Amino acid sequence: MARAKRFGIKKREKGINVTPFVDVLLVVLVIFILTSNATIPGIEVNLPKASSSMALEKPKTKAITVDNAGQIFLDAFPVSLAELEDRLRTEKALNPDFPVIVRGDAQVQYARVVEVLDLLRRIELNQVGLVTGKVQG
Repeated sequence: MARAKRFGIKKREKGINVTPFVDVLLVVLVIFILTSNATIPGIEVNLPKASSSMALEKPKTKAITVDNAGQIFLDAFPVSLAELEDRLRTEKALNPDFPVIVRGDAQVQYARVVEVLDLLRRIELNQVGLVTGKVQG
């Protein structure tokens, strides 16, 4: 035993050395954290106009789009604010709790989008979502 200590020879310890395993797990954890933060949507909202095709998750979802000229579209059809209110009230009479998504172009005046949101509040629609695009980076 004294000879082993003098020459730097270590006696093998019983058990499993978990240090390399912990190192690998920490690296995997760091990679997971970095990649999960990369998928957070950004603020940029340059979206295609409503006349382009759009995929909706639920068939009863109504899509309202305000393009860069301030024109309002309901499911890709141009409408005025009064027509939008009439059509949404009709839909609410048939289906009281249908979801609505609002898409606003980045170049549109903020007041125009607020007019649409105020209309949705007056009609008392509860399932309203604002759509944004992902930031490319």
